[in-house]
Amino acid sequence: MNAKLPSQTQSVFDGLPKAMVARLVALRALILETAAENSAIGPLEETLKWGEPAYLTSTTKSGTTIRINRHKKSDSEYAIYVHCQTDLVERYKQLYGNILTFEGARAVVFDVDQDIPTEAVKHCLAMALTYHLRS
Repeated sequence: MNAKLPSQTQSVFDGLPKAMVARLVALRALILETAAENSAIGPLEETLKWGEPAYLTSTTKSGTTIRINRHKKSDSEYAIYVHCQTDLVERYKQLYGNILTFEGARAVVFDVDQDIPTEAVKHCLAMALTYHLRS
């Protein structure tokens, strides 16, 4: 797992409040950890999509892109974003509607003042990173 932030990710994070950066760095670590735990996912490509840190399964094509960033320019909310034409957020709601907060068909939203529910989030990340492996 690469703990060092790529320069393009760091440049996005440089403009954010420190508390939010800490949460986004933790979220990034969960994404990388989740990918490392499943050989079907393979290595992740870390890049920017729409100016946001994005994680792609470019080698295996096993999953859909995950993006992370501040949510709607908020100083207190950040999010995981998945492709809106997947059914992922709907599936997340069925599994974790009492634990996680959602917006539309694309976002899982978090508050910087609350801990990340690690196990639920890792499961959601794994579902996204293996989305194309479903029959």
